[in-house]
Amino acid sequence: MEKIIIKTPEQIEGIRKSCKLAGQTLEYIAPFVKEGASTGLLDQKIEAFIRENGAIPATMGYGGFPKSCCISPNEVVCHGIPSEKTILKNGDILNIDVTTILNGFYGDTSKMFTIGEVSPAALDLIEVTKHSLDLGIQQVKPGNQFGNIGFAISKYVKSNGYSVVYEFCGHGVGIQFHEEPQIDHSSRRNSGPYMKPGMTFTIEPMINQGKPGTVVDKSDKWTARTVDKKLSAQFEHTILVTENGFEVLTDISEEY
Repeated sequence: MEKIIIKTPEQIEGIRKSCKLAGQTLEYIAPFVKEGASTGLLDQKIEAFIRENGAIPATMGYGGFPKSCCISPNEVVCHGIPSEKTILKNGDILNIDVTTILNGFYGDTSKMFTIGEVSPAALDLIEVTKHSLDLGIQQVKPGNQFGNIGFAISKYVKSNGYSVVYEFCGHGVGIQFHEEPQIDHSSRRNSGPYMKPGMTFTIEPMINQGKPGTVVDKSDKWTARTVDKKLSAQFEHTILVTENGFEVLTDISEEY
């Protein structure tokens, strides 16, 4: 197994700048996420914004992925491919996931958006998913074990009647798109490697209304949907382990 990279202060500063741009990208696109817009149009605007700011979209061409971001509406859990054919309509919920490469450093974040009047059930799913990320982030500190992130997330999510997707996970990020460790969002208490200052990784729980399983579209080999076609939601931040806790590198609203 590859070792978890401890970043140098210089690397952390580079990652921090890329993460800030990733967060700004989601802020930039928000006014365009509305009824009647195509996910293909949103992708074009996201790519233009990232490139205008001196960076490149990490997903473009990654493993053959054809677009500059992932847009996953409703029952799509993750890796939705933006398209001119996918038109946003009233009541939709969607996740937009962007990863920037700025001066060789990666920043990765995603959040949920809503279109028009969304059902109370969908809003509750989004709220629980967001809070589950917050609970996971609160586990980040030197000396804690990575399994406690997933333990905190899954305990809370299941107590609210939802399920945690286990087929996709968070990951180390910063120097590469995907590094060690793997961050499971449902895991045993006090399991996994220990956190150390200088580690950077994503926490990105995907929470389903129904069953936790997913199925990937055979047509594009990317789009992962819930097995029962019920809704799914996700939030994601890139986190740095500091000397005494954490820094949420993609948080540009100073929420944390």
